[in-house]
Amino acid sequence: MRLPLYIAGRYLFARKSHNVINIISAISAAGMALGTAALILVLSVFNGFNGIIEKNLSSVEADIRIVPAEGKVFVPDGPAFDWLYDAPEAGSISSIISDKIFISYEGRQSVVNAKGVDDVYAEETGLQLKREDLELAVVSSDLAWNLGINPKFLSPIRAWYPERRGTISPSNPAASLHTAEVYASSILDIPHTSDSGAEGTIILPIGVMRSLTGYSEEVSAVEVRFADGLTSRQQRRFLKGLRSQLGADFTVQDRYMQDEALYKMMRYEKAAIFLILMFIVIIVALNIFGSLSMLIIEKREDMETLRAMGADDRLIRRIFLLEGWLISLLGMAAGVVLGVGLALLQQHFGLVKMPGNFVVDAYPVVLRFTDVLLSAAGVALIGLIVALAPLRSR
Repeated sequence: MRLPLYIAGRYLFARKSHNVINIISAISAAGMALGTAALILVLSVFNGFNGIIEKNLSSVEADIRIVPAEGKVFVPDGPAFDWLYDAPEAGSISSIISDKIFISYEGRQSVVNAKGVDDVYAEETGLQLKREDLELAVVSSDLAWNLGINPKFLSPIRAWYPERRGTISPSNPAASLHTAEVYASSILDIPHTSDSGAEGTIILPIGVMRSLTGYSEEVSAVEVRFADGLTSRQQRRFLKGLRSQLGADFTVQDRYMQDEALYKMMRYEKAAIFLILMFIVIIVALNIFGSLSMLIIEKREDMETLRAMGADDRLIRRIFLLEGWLISLLGMAAGVVLGVGLALLQQHFGLVKMPGNFVVDAYPVVLRFTDVLLSAAGVALIGLIVALAPLRSR
């Protein structure tokens, strides 16, 4: 292996009789470098935007959500929940009642997903759900747009929910409805759920939801936020222990399970971007095919000399294979250095600013070792395949 690599290295850096081969090889290496750097930079920027989305989600969503495996509600008591409330890993525990309700605002009506939360939830998220004796609500941005809800206005949001235990009277349906009034305190960008028939989300005090739904001790879910300073390993261990304690009667959802569709979409988008950039790298790598084919034609006399010295065709093919692969590896190495360097500069200094009014001033960048490794491996594999192509026809 040393002899083919040595000869390939000499061919790579030696001047060729036809200067066009040097030019094509340099263009190929530069193209691979730019392609590798673009892969690392684009994936890092994508990680940055994903981090912003996840951070915004974390303001209203808990780390763990416990829901019943069957049915809509449950009473959170028993040994398993005693274990949960005593666990040091649980920083805060909130009770939630969720259901669809009918609301109206200044003549506009809608069916929405309502989430009744307790004081612990409001304190953890910073949402204002009470002002003295006044019950307040937080509405999603899509619901505010559809109904024209404005926190600055004094109009109340009226909510209705049918009696769970009784029957609706045909002569007086309104008598079978529970009603409540709340006032909008703020508008929040809450991710849209896949529930059919709902046009948005409203977050209410749990007391309002209890009066509407008629539940007393029952809850729809228990949400847990991790204590500060927990490592990923400690979080996974706590999650595993919680599932073991609760058993098959409950479903313990982590962040991914709570927003599975959103996280899948983010992964698919990242994969699509990676494949598109890899396709561009493939097009650039075709220059290696041209330069290697021309080099093989130029080095025919050297090939005959090597055969006269006892070299077989396998050794000669290996020399030119390594020659073509070294071009892509040289470009890949330069691209990794360039991409990582630019990503770190943007991550720490924010050199490239975001246009317009955005939540951040500069393009967010999160550099991950797995992205660097995946980009380098992909470019190296493409270089190897392209280097093999002209040798198969010889």
